[in-house]
Amino acid sequence: MQSRPRRNRRNTAIRSMVQETRVHLDQLIYPLFLVSGDEIKESIDSLPGLYRFSLDQLLIEIKECVDLGINNYVLFPSIPEEFKDSKASYSYDPANFYLEAIKQVKSHFPQVFLMSDVAMDPYNSDGHDGLVQNGEIINDATLPILVKMAIAQAKAGIDVVGPSDMMDGRVAYLREGLDEAGFEKVGIMSYTAKYASAFYGPFRDALDSAPKAGDKKTYQMDPANRREAMREAALDIEEGADFIMVKPALCYLDIISDLQDISEIPVAAYNVSGEYAMLKAACMNGWLNYDQAMPEMLQSIVRAGADIVLTYFAKDYAKLLSR
Repeated sequence: MQSRPRRNRRNTAIRSMVQETRVHLDQLIYPLFLVSGDEIKESIDSLPGLYRFSLDQLLIEIKECVDLGINNYVLFPSIPEEFKDSKASYSYDPANFYLEAIKQVKSHFPQVFLMSDVAMDPYNSDGHDGLVQNGEIINDATLPILVKMAIAQAKAGIDVVGPSDMMDGRVAYLREGLDEAGFEKVGIMSYTAKYASAFYGPFRDALDSAPKAGDKKTYQMDPANRREAMREAALDIEEGADFIMVKPALCYLDIISDLQDISEIPVAAYNVSGEYAMLKAACMNGWLNYDQAMPEMLQSIVRAGADIVLTYFAKDYAKLLSR
């Protein structure tokens, strides 16, 4: 035999030298959950090893993560029911503890990348990403609310806004609104192909943000659809997105690959809460080896074409690399 592929697998040094896909900490964005109050670090039953943090504890957590080499974060707020209404008005209230957290994180850690969440569901008494009228999610009437939310976050110091709402036309609306308000340097990471997935349950537990009635299938994408993601991506890029995203990641590796083929801007993928919980449960039961399976999962997402991965595994992966 002239060709023996096994020669390049013979030992650790050779395997490392010819490795095609590498996952770097700089590619990872770590999602963190924020609650109002002080001295709060609450465990989340469906997300073992993850917590809801009050601002004081959040700053301690970020310090630990920065020391591990993690410099990219996305914040998600858990909003008390008394602050919610049908128009998500608390989302742009100057007294919003989420906006204060953005200010404080950027004050204490000016070097980090900080991404927000732009959608009505954390603040909406209906639990939907858009304005609800007579049981219907109203697309165009939602857009001005999202712009107010994004401008408030930009004023607080956010680097990139993350519209996760899946309303039509929101990227262009946000770009125009941010620019007119003087925030042309604030980027947009659009949740471009966000599917109506079964893998979001633990996230909704963490934030108590499930819809009060109905589901999100009229605005999030059908998991059966592939070509539709290309249409969404073309629109988001044309409207001024700086990044496009696929969510979830594992069941949509083909979509990540497709978008990487057509996109001239970075492609992100969200390794979502259900994917984290699924692997954690298997490892806690002794069915899988966490230190082997977790990096393999991240590697598969990057190998599929993701330039950036939002993942709850970021801190554990950083610890693994440090060992």
